[in-house]
Amino acid sequence: MTGTTRATRLPEHLRLETSPQAQPTAIVQGPNYRFTVLTSQLIRLEYSETGEFEDRASQVVLHRDLEVPEFRVVDEPHRLEIVTQHVHLVYDKREFTPHGLSIKVLGKVSNYHSVWHYGEVGEKNLGGTARTLDGVGGPCELEPGLMSRYGFATLDDSETLVFDDAGWLTPRGDGATPGTDLYFFGYGRDYRACLRDFYRISGPTPLVPRFTLGNWWSRYYRYTEEEYRGVVERFDAERIPLSVAVLDMDWHLTEIDPVHGSGWTGYTWNRELFPDPEGFARWLHGRGLALTLNVHPADGIAAHEEAYERTARALGLDPEAGDAIAFDPTDPEFLGSYLREVHHPLEEAGVDFWWLDWQSGPYSRVRGLDPLWVLNHVHFLDSARNDRLPLTFSRYAGPGSHRYPIGFSGDTIVTWESLAFQPYFTATASNIGYGWWSHDIGGHMWGYKDDDLAARWVQLGVFSPINRLHSSSMPFTGKEPWRYRADAEAAMGEFLRLRHRLVPYLHTMNHRASAEGRPIVEPMYYEHPETEDAYEVPNQFLFGTELMVAPVVEPRDRALNRASAPAWLPPGLWIDFFTGTVYRGGRRARLYRTLETMPVLARAGAIVPMAHPDTLGNGTPAPERFELRVFAGASGEFTLIEDDGGASAGEREHQVRTPIHFDWEGGSLSVRSAVGTADGVPTVRSWEVVIAGVREPSNVRATSGSQELGPFVVHDEATNTLRVIVDDVDAREGFTLTAEGGFELARNRTVAAVERLLDDVHAEIALKGKIFSCVTSGQSPAAVAAGLSGLDIDPALLGAVVELVLADAE
Repeated sequence: MTGTTRATRLPEHLRLETSPQAQPTAIVQGPNYRFTVLTSQLIRLEYSETGEFEDRASQVVLHRDLEVPEFRVVDEPHRLEIVTQHVHLVYDKREFTPHGLSIKVLGKVSNYHSVWHYGEVGEKNLGGTARTLDGVGGPCELEPGLMSRYGFATLDDSETLVFDDAGWLTPRGDGATPGTDLYFFGYGRDYRACLRDFYRISGPTPLVPRFTLGNWWSRYYRYTEEEYRGVVERFDAERIPLSVAVLDMDWHLTEIDPVHGSGWTGYTWNRELFPDPEGFARWLHGRGLALTLNVHPADGIAAHEEAYERTARALGLDPEAGDAIAFDPTDPEFLGSYLREVHHPLEEAGVDFWWLDWQSGPYSRVRGLDPLWVLNHVHFLDSARNDRLPLTFSRYAGPGSHRYPIGFSGDTIVTWESLAFQPYFTATASNIGYGWWSHDIGGHMWGYKDDDLAARWVQLGVFSPINRLHSSSMPFTGKEPWRYRADAEAAMGEFLRLRHRLVPYLHTMNHRASAEGRPIVEPMYYEHPETEDAYEVPNQFLFGTELMVAPVVEPRDRALNRASAPAWLPPGLWIDFFTGTVYRGGRRARLYRTLETMPVLARAGAIVPMAHPDTLGNGTPAPERFELRVFAGASGEFTLIEDDGGASAGEREHQVRTPIHFDWEGGSLSVRSAVGTADGVPTVRSWEVVIAGVREPSNVRATSGSQELGPFVVHDEATNTLRVIVDDVDAREGFTLTAEGGFELARNRTVAAVERLLDDVHAEIALKGKIFSCVTSGQSPAAVAAGLSGLDIDPALLGAVVELVLADAE
């Protein structure tokens, strides 16, 4: 053997920070059992025949050194009880059995279902997520999550590996007699508290780089450099911004001598397609795009690879032998060389992060060590070198995977059924803390072409954590908007532009996810856990703090020219993000939308900071000009968070925070002084404030300190929208808008909206006349709705008219 001396441990930067040893006062222990009261609602349950227990960090649980809650212990010869504020544990001091170990969740969770017995998976579990959607053309089975309507769930950590003193993974104990290691979550229906404490023991969701929040272009296609440049330039010509360029596997050599394998794995640029990879990367970066490459590592490093010789020597192997270097995720020495010799040179030449496309199963030389988990772990930590926010892009590998964003959900089938499953799938993943799914928007393969399906999928993508257009290499699967008919093309283009406009809002929610444990997409029951309706709209979700989305996932009615989505409107006022239509909540509704829009509702008082459309271009820089969307009917607050993009972007000293306050009763809106400075964040900005749902005020003033700013003010009576433009504001000063006499909520222009609907609908003219006469009869909305139901109207048309009639009815 020749080469350098092999390393004995992973580099320091590939070691996680952990605090796995619980406080002694949190532990109640006997000869074969140990209970650790981590919080008043979270208890670790261990049983060991040998009496030995595990105090090292596991793949899932990194931190147990938490503040000890108050609890009391009743310890009798054959009975142990632990009582906290929220749970009551009873144990017979024998081997764990359903008869001898139970925990009751205290409080009014359920009349008789709030007791867990050992071994129960738990009914009414609200679900978690799945490893992949590969080949899925509709629903698939989900792993359990951490929440249940019965108030409890368990996480089995018995068979995960643990970190040794060198920072690497090793089986527990002797590996032959695994004990029981469970975590009992007894949070009732306080789902957000449950998730926060899961993050406390497993580690927080990392901040993702701002550029990931824009539009990704991806396709499994044998692009040449010239072709790929052409696609990027066409998007630019269409005024559709991009922020990430994805190259699927054909960036590397795939047609190789069979002696070296199939070409599925590869690390050497195909210079017939990309003659100047470094130049191509510089060109993309110059256009504002980050670059990620797809890799399938399973086949190791073959002798034809450019990195082969140096990797072999680094591992002490003879490169002249020509034997492939096996991919061994259980060997830290291999992994260190794999990263240093294979990946780092490619990164230095312009690759910003990696798409880890592992498709080769969960098995390795160490029992229980999933190669996918290892790849996610080491690549993510390694990517934090050189003062960068760490980032990887890979499939889900079990609980704790939230520490390694972003998730790649796999190769879905192009069907309406696939689209209909994805909103639920994305929201439910939050139940296991996994908040950064990236789907193949538009679907990957097979299925059928349907222009409405493509447009609706893009709309969902825009209101998803990550928006990555993707497809297979087949000639008819491309997701370029200009490949579709005019109405679908226009809708896709407008929504893709909207995605980049939303980045200021999305990036603030990115900070919230990391710092506060709140995923950007949450099921409705997080906010309304005691309301049955919240559980009956599985595709509806909260999108950050301000917005609620009920995506359209079914074809449109051609006569109506609209598709619909079932929705539950929580109590209060809600305003359509696109049309300004005001809805009164506390009810179920079916929302009808033409192809150019979708049901996105803002709560009254919502504040959504957006990049102004005039600033759009590739990349996601902090804008010099904002459009600030504000929604009438209540006061609201929002703190815009921006950062310098470096590895410390999550720390206050690297951030700029701009508090925004909307005082509905007082008739004012204030963009207050920005706190902090950060590279790339402008210090002078222009603002276009758009207040939806208001009558025209008598007078609007704008001031910055003692200075009058003389704003441009216009009120659109047709849409009940007030626009106020304030230019060149010093961020350290901020500004305030004041409406003389305050603001007043506008009523919907129902008659005009129904007239537009009827004009568009394909139906009998006489029937349209009857409908319009009923709507304009002057009766109450309830009476109008009742009158309409007595006419012989197609159900879809009736639903669309009734939606408008009842929208803001009191």
